[in-house]
Amino acid sequence: MLRTRVKICGLTNVEEAIVAGSLGADAIGLVFYPRSKRALSIETAVSIRQALPTFVSAVGLFVNPTEAQVETVLKQLHLDCLQFHGDETPQFCASFGLPYMKAIRVCEGLDIEREISRFTTSSAILLDSFDKRSAGGTGMSFDWEVAARAVGATQQRIVLAGGLDAQNVAAAIRQVQPYAVDVSSGVESAPGRKSSERMQAFLNEVNSV
Repeated sequence: MLRTRVKICGLTNVEEAIVAGSLGADAIGLVFYPRSKRALSIETAVSIRQALPTFVSAVGLFVNPTEAQVETVLKQLHLDCLQFHGDETPQFCASFGLPYMKAIRVCEGLDIEREISRFTTSSAILLDSFDKRSAGGTGMSFDWEVAARAVGATQQRIVLAGGLDAQNVAAAIRQVQPYAVDVSSGVESAPGRKSSERMQAFLNEVNSV
């Protein structure tokens, strides 16, 4: 099995982003969703991007944005990938000329294979927990067997998210065998504040598999 990549999402300051990169994170997520506790300004995002170590990717997360909102960010900030966490169409996601990752929130009755098949232009599909009150970063997990079946049924790269932390990520990787894992609240000391110790513990567990 190839090494599982790690994305740490919801970074809100330069210092913690530098630590995430130095510990071995492959990507960091910058949230441009005003309702999120982890939303940040363009100015802060630019500072984080400039401070990132070489080969650490910057991913911009949006939830049902307008085209203008995405373009405003892209005019000021170099992003390696876009992440769409709402009800965006495949056409919208692919319209910005950048690789994109589409989040699918797993809920009862959802035909995951059908939903994944809609986004053939995506670089990856992120499977996350469904919470009607929040678009992500809930700290809630879902049935990993659903994700494992998706990995076996599609050629798309699957990124596993939702309720991951140092206590369960190794087991999740063994069961699902995802391309990558995505963590936010599982490495936080408070919403939007990443703990160096929790990030280190998380990455140690990923690397142990």
